[in-house]
Amino acid sequence: MKPILSCAITILLAGVMFSQSVKVPSYYQKDQELSDSLLSIIKSAGLYGDFEVGDDGIEQISFCVIDLNSETPAIGGVNYDNFIYPASVYKMYVAAEILAQVSRGEYSLFKEYEVKSPNDVDRSKEIKTDPRPLLKDGDIVTINYLLDLMITRSDNSAANCLIDIAKREKINTFIQQNDWRGSEVTRKFLARKYEDPGFENIRGTETCALHAADFMYRIYTNQLVNPWVSMQLKTFLGRQLDKSKIAQGLPANAMYYHKTGWWSYWTNDVGIVDDGEVKYIISLFTPVEEEKSLPMIKEVSEKVYQLMKSRKS
Repeated sequence: MKPILSCAITILLAGVMFSQSVKVPSYYQKDQELSDSLLSIIKSAGLYGDFEVGDDGIEQISFCVIDLNSETPAIGGVNYDNFIYPASVYKMYVAAEILAQVSRGEYSLFKEYEVKSPNDVDRSKEIKTDPRPLLKDGDIVTINYLLDLMITRSDNSAANCLIDIAKREKINTFIQQNDWRGSEVTRKFLARKYEDPGFENIRGTETCALHAADFMYRIYTNQLVNPWVSMQLKTFLGRQLDKSKIAQGLPANAMYYHKTGWWSYWTNDVGIVDDGEVKYIISLFTPVEEEKSLPMIKEVSEKVYQLMKSRKS
């Protein structure tokens, strides 16, 4: 399924060479006890082992938790260096580069942008109760509106527009600079036949739980580009409308800043949990269809919250 996923590999993307390797940053404390507890949770929920993903073969989960309650954040997980299809989760990488460009004064959040086909791919809303209409060819909207749609409703049309604005080469330079090699944004959310020249046959986008968790940690510590970018993105993530995954296993008083994603066999969620006392980052990517995975993810969420609470006491 994944010939590109060796520990050290070179990827050619739009004329730029990317090397893929995974390492835990030195500002984390690897915690084997935490990893053992998380493995037990994953096994109990039925998410451990190999899963068949259609013609793509066999895949395993990618799971990471960062305990933010200690002076040095503790990290643990199960296969957290395993690269997997992130579905809409990778829209957060796009948002980060857009906000970085705004922060540098390249344009305003309120700059107007015209939606053009074939970017207007959505034919139904990801969140049925969201009153905002689907984007269509010729619509004039702001960058801020596109960001909100892309993160809170996971709108694919908005994501395609923002990928064009940010430029994939620049998004991936940002990813490289943060040592998230292998998590490059390679595709828009449309059929390959509509892709831009040079991207028709590019590999699919992948990420791993470690990179996604570290992304959230940079937001939590206001180090994702700069404090303005971090806080802006945290605000968008805090307005996430999809509450069907990790959020369903959290207590009502917990704030969850997150990005979800699902498609076909893949169901994913990554974010920052904060109830005022217990604070942690959870990053879970599963090769399991959404309908089947949701009760499993709920169990993982509930048990991880209890584990983090017990570690604090």
